[in-house]
Amino acid sequence: MEFFQSPTFASDVKDLMKQHHVPGLAIAIIQDGKIDSTGYGYACLDPRRPCTADTLFDIASSSKSLTAAAVGLLVNDNENFPEVQYDAVMSTLLSEDFVMSGVGYTEGVTVEDILSHRSGLPGHNDSYMSVRAARPDNARSITRNLRNLSVAAPIRSKYIYCNMMYTVATHLVEVKSGRDFGAFLEERIFKPLNMSSTSLQPSSARLRGFESSMATGYLWNKADFIYRDLESPDCPEGQGAGSIITSVNDFIKWVKALLNREDPINQKVYEGLTRMRAFVNPNATRRKRYTSPVAYAAGLDIYYYRGHMVVGHNGVTSGWGSRFFFLPDFEFGSVIVGNSEGANSVASILVRRLVDNFLGVEDDTTHHNTTKTKTKTPAPCRSINVQPKSKVNHAVKKNEEHHKSKENGQNSQSTAPQPQEMSLSAYIGSYWNPGYHDLVVQIKDGVLFVDATDRSMGFTLKFEHVSNGTQYNAHLSDRLDGGDDLVKAEFVIENGRVMKLGLHLEAALKDMIWFERKDISG
Repeated sequence: MEFFQSPTFASDVKDLMKQHHVPGLAIAIIQDGKIDSTGYGYACLDPRRPCTADTLFDIASSSKSLTAAAVGLLVNDNENFPEVQYDAVMSTLLSEDFVMSGVGYTEGVTVEDILSHRSGLPGHNDSYMSVRAARPDNARSITRNLRNLSVAAPIRSKYIYCNMMYTVATHLVEVKSGRDFGAFLEERIFKPLNMSSTSLQPSSARLRGFESSMATGYLWNKADFIYRDLESPDCPEGQGAGSIITSVNDFIKWVKALLNREDPINQKVYEGLTRMRAFVNPNATRRKRYTSPVAYAAGLDIYYYRGHMVVGHNGVTSGWGSRFFFLPDFEFGSVIVGNSEGANSVASILVRRLVDNFLGVEDDTTHHNTTKTKTKTPAPCRSINVQPKSKVNHAVKKNEEHHKSKENGQNSQSTAPQPQEMSLSAYIGSYWNPGYHDLVVQIKDGVLFVDATDRSMGFTLKFEHVSNGTQYNAHLSDRLDGGDDLVKAEFVIENGRVMKLGLHLEAALKDMIWFERKDISG
């Protein structure tokens, strides 16, 4: 506690916040049964509102431990839910809803497979429809759409981070318990632990009167050197994978319950959550010094640092970053949250420093992370009032090779693009894929254009012709972050008519996602 309360630690935190563009950060720590917490910077920049340990943040994928625990409570309740076990096949529990593509997946994928990212299903991040869509997704529709999405690996053969399966897990909880997932969390976890300000979804926090305590999420604009503020819409299509709104003073109670097996966590539930099921990095690439390869359990990462087991999870999405951890061999842990993506990087550095200090070893991160640079004072926040990307998808972007990679584009640098011969009007229309729904190709500023901002991770595509009227580079611009990433695109032309559109939207798949044109006449 002495190190956490020291001026040196506070100074380091503030320096890291400047380096990583984090307006506000809150930290809680537990050691030997005692809890301390504090806030730094600002929960909101305009008007300025200080960040405190009671400020509410979106913790993104750090929410997964609660989802896994909700399932674990059903597994533990053999009197009411004897059929729900970690090795139970999902399709036997959700017979009408849980159907996967590929031979053997529907009959083989178990509860623990979906909780440990080893079901073989990749992210398929652009298949979810957000609250901006005409037909938004929810937990049931996400589950029922599995049958339309291609798998990428055999069951249990490799770790593939898949947020979607955590939303499927919440559908399982809702069907079996007969309760809305938010209500289940409130009754079975939040109330017993007195997590009185924790909610599922921002709207729930607002309805409970917590709006004045909610932080504003921010994006850092490198070009203009300003922060942009974000709205916080609900994300029903991503519940379970994210969307928990909480404070460090509340969430440290959850960490304490895991450490001490406090109700509703007992030894059986704890063992189910911490059983290591898949290696995140089996080749031990990019492994940090003194650190073992990382294993995934159920909503928790587990690794060994200097011989000691470390359990936790991180979360990062547009406007938010978080990390929590605890050392099971000691009564020591922490929660770190902030209102920009950079908070995740700050948290990673601080976790190592906190653990090193607790273990009484020299902290070597200061030699690598405190390089002095000229830091301008950020301009006042510009109230652009934009909405964030899905609360689930940016976590995938940080944990996997994301599909929006320049490597996906055609190699158009070696040969000059050919001129477009077929009229652009021949391509316009609605294209359909059962898993990815509608995409409408239109003409904008003289090029083919797709507006897919109704997706959880909204984006637009501008098509650049490469060859034969069929091969294109689609320039992808993120709805919030902008950018110009290349996605390989291909149109299929039969008898002079454009019939299909293929897009390489999922990096884990060799094949494109193919959309059939719907409005062919004659």
